[in-house]
Amino acid sequence: MAVIVTFAFPGAGQELYDAVIARVTGGRGFTRFADLGNPGLLSHAAGPAHDGFHVTEVWESEEALEAHAKTFGPILADLGHADVRPTIFPAHNFVVH
Repeated sequence: MAVIVTFAFPGAGQELYDAVIARVTGGRGFTRFADLGNPGLLSHAAGPAHDGFHVTEVWESEEALEAHAKTFGPILADLGHADVRPTIFPAHNFVVH
């Protein structure tokens, strides 16, 4: 079952996001899902919010998200954000273009 995942990074900005993406992709950037190296990501959006920076994704399953977390979790910890915990809930409906 697809899951919706939201990360909130209070007080953080685009610099944190860019640093995480650079490390996850080995500096190649993130312009297609294959750049992440972990299958299962269905959608991704990131941007500034009034309280920091937010990332919202849809993963094909919680297991796929957990596999990816093994990559980005240590990176977040190394960048001082080990305490960030996503909000995860099942997707009732997911529509793509």
